[in-house]
Amino acid sequence: MSAKEQKKFLIANGENEPIYSYNQTDFVKNKIAVEVQFGKYSFVAFDLFVKHMLFYSGGVINLGIEILPTKKMQSPMSSGVAYYEGEVYNVMRQGRNSPPVPLLILGIEP
Repeated sequence: MSAKEQKKFLIANGENEPIYSYNQTDFVKNKIAVEVQFGKYSFVAFDLFVKHMLFYSGGVINLGIEILPTKKMQSPMSSGVAYYEGEVYNVMRQGRNSPPVPLLILGIEP
């Protein structure tokens, strides 16, 4: 639903003052979303399981790309930064359909 339709729906279902919120991604072109993430591991999970999935299920994208540092690049960074190898393992452990969006996870290093 569009933001206007969502507001109308919420009001009709008892929410008197719906709060406007939205998600955005770093780049979207030709139905491909790109997220560059050098933040904490929780932000990567949010990208993979919320943002990419939201845009995919809404028909905005056909593919999500997540760019992460490799373990080699992440090691000298602050603690808690996600790294490529760990996030690939996390997605593989979830199984083939979770998250239910076509993803390409890329690792970069210096």
